[in-house]
Amino acid sequence: MMGLHHKWKFVSGDPSKCVGCRVCEYVCSMEHEKTYNPTKSRIRVVRLNPFVNVAIACRICEDPQCIAACPREALLQSEVNGTIMVDAEICNGCAWCVEACDFGSIQLHPESRVAFVCDLCEGEPQCVEWCPEQALDFITEAVLAQKARISATKRLFQNALIAST
Repeated sequence: MMGLHHKWKFVSGDPSKCVGCRVCEYVCSMEHEKTYNPTKSRIRVVRLNPFVNVAIACRICEDPQCIAACPREALLQSEVNGTIMVDAEICNGCAWCVEACDFGSIQLHPESRVAFVCDLCEGEPQCVEWCPEQALDFITEAVLAQKARISATKRLFQNALIAST
């Protein structure tokens, strides 16, 4: 599976745009659970400080630690789109996968206590579509890196302009 990771798309949150409205959480829980309940959402809004929020979903790691941590082998990675798939019949809710995820994007369902994670809504993430601030993107890691380079370059030029005045 090596080398495919850069082709896989994932949901990425932009903290400079996220206002913490949690629409993404409500849309996700309605899409998957038919209820408006953020504890049943596969995306989480995290407040980093009083002014900065960010939405976090599965980053579709190249070498997912959640899979490696599962003692029951209840998690698999799709070879098609990289999403993490959980076999609810095998998962016993030990939460080792939750602890192993560097991004905090896998959690236990509040009722079934089975691990659950973003499945990308079959390639059309509803959280991205419904975000009122356009703070979510459905992109590849290469595109995300390119956006970061552009932002860093803009900051350099802005700082240079400020310093020259």
